[in-house]
Amino acid sequence: MKKIAFLLAVMVFAACKTKDSNEYSKVTNDPRFIHDAYQKLTDVIIHDIFSPPVTARIYSYATIAGYEALIPGNAEYQSLGGQLNGLAEAPKPEAGKEYCYPLASVKAIMTVARSLTFTVEKYDEYEKTTYQKFKDAGVPSDVYDRSMAFGEAIGNYVIDYSKKDNYLQTRGLRYTVKNTGDKWVPTPPQYGDALEPYWSTIRPFVMDSSGQFPPFPVIPYSKDPNSEFRKEVKAVYETVKNLTQEQKDIAWFWDDNPFVMNVQGHVMFANKKMTPGGHWMAIVRTISKQQKADIYQSAEAYTRTAISMFDSFISCWHEKFRSEKIRPETVINADIDPKWMPYLQTPPFPEYPSGHSHASATIAEAISQSLGENIPFTDSTEFIYDHGVRSFKSVRDAAAEASISRVYGGIHYLSGCNEGAKAGKRLGEYISANLVTKKK
Repeated sequence: MKKIAFLLAVMVFAACKTKDSNEYSKVTNDPRFIHDAYQKLTDVIIHDIFSPPVTARIYSYATIAGYEALIPGNAEYQSLGGQLNGLAEAPKPEAGKEYCYPLASVKAIMTVARSLTFTVEKYDEYEKTTYQKFKDAGVPSDVYDRSMAFGEAIGNYVIDYSKKDNYLQTRGLRYTVKNTGDKWVPTPPQYGDALEPYWSTIRPFVMDSSGQFPPFPVIPYSKDPNSEFRKEVKAVYETVKNLTQEQKDIAWFWDDNPFVMNVQGHVMFANKKMTPGGHWMAIVRTISKQQKADIYQSAEAYTRTAISMFDSFISCWHEKFRSEKIRPETVINADIDPKWMPYLQTPPFPEYPSGHSHASATIAEAISQSLGENIPFTDSTEFIYDHGVRSFKSVRDAAAEASISRVYGGIHYLSGCNEGAKAGKRLGEYISANLVTKKK
C-alpha cells in the first residue's frame, strides 16, 4: 500500500508540474533563451580560435537553424527555405501536435553548434541546465520530446545544407605569396599564412556570386612620391605617429582580433578575443534587450545579422585576394621607417578593402531593418577584454567608427576603409530588400 501511495504521490506531483501551452509559454517564450544560446556559442568560438570568416559561417548556420525551428510558432514569420541559395524547404512540425518552439530552437542551435565547433563538451552543462528550465516551466513530457526531436531535425537539415557550401573543399588549399614588392606578404610578429584565400569560392546566401558588389577599383601601387598610393601610405604613417588618446581608444575598442600574438623578448604568447562577427552579435543582444524585443524579433535580428555577415566576408574576400594589396606596415618598414609599428597587429591577409568596414556596414543595415533605425545604445560587449565602453547614436554610427578604427590602428589605408564601407552598405541594402523574414 505504501508503494502504491508513493507512486500516486509522484504522479500527482508530475501532473501539477505539467501545464498547458498558455501557462508554460509565459516562461518559455523568453528571448533570454535565444540570447544565452548565442552567448554560449560565442564563448566556444573564442575558446576554439576560429577566424572571422569561419566564425561568420558558424553563426549563420546556427542562427538559420534557430530561426527555422522557432518560426512555426508565429505565423507572421516566413521560412528561409527557397530564399537562400540552395536551401530546400525546411522540415515541418507534425500537424495537429503541440510543440514548444523555443525549446526546439535552442536544440536546433546547439545541434549545429556541436557540428561546427570543436570543444563540444563546453555545451554540456549549459544544455543540461537550459533543458531543465523548460521541464521546470511545465512543458509536458510528450511536448518536450517532440520539440527536442523537431529541433534536432532542423539542426540536421541545416548541417546537411552547410556541407554543400564548398567549405570542406577549400580546407588545406595553399596560397602562394607573390614576392614582387608590390603585393601582400605576411607581416610580423606572426608572419602568418594567408587567411582563407579561397573564401570567395564559398556559396553565398543571398548574393548571386562573390563578385556581385565590387568596391571601387584599388589605388594602384606606385613608388612615385606624388602618387595617390604614396600619399595614403604617408597618411597612415603620420596618423599612427600622432594618435590622440581618443583615437587609440577607438582602435583598441574595435580591434576584435581573435588571436593576438604578443612578443616579449624570447617569450611569445597569444590572447584570445572576440571576432568582429562576435562583437556585432553581442550588439544585437544589447539592442534587443534594450528594445524589449520578443523571442521572434530577437531570433530574426540575429539571423539577418549573421547572414549579412557571412555574405559580406565572401564579397570582401573576393576583392582582397583579387587585388592582393600590400599592407601599410610592409611599405612603411621598407621605404620610410624600418622600426615603425602599427598600433594594432596587422592581420594575415591583403589590405583592400577593410573587412571591418565592409562587414560592419553590411550588418548595420540588417540590424536597422530588424530592430529599428537611429537607436542610441551603449556597447560594453568587450569590457571584459579591457577594450572599454562606448556609446553610439545608431548602429550605422557604430559601423562608421569601426571602419575608421582600422586607419587609427595603422593596418588599413583610408581608401580601404571608405570603399569597403560603401560596398558593404550596398550589399546590406540588397540583402534587406531581397531576404524576406516577415510575411507581407
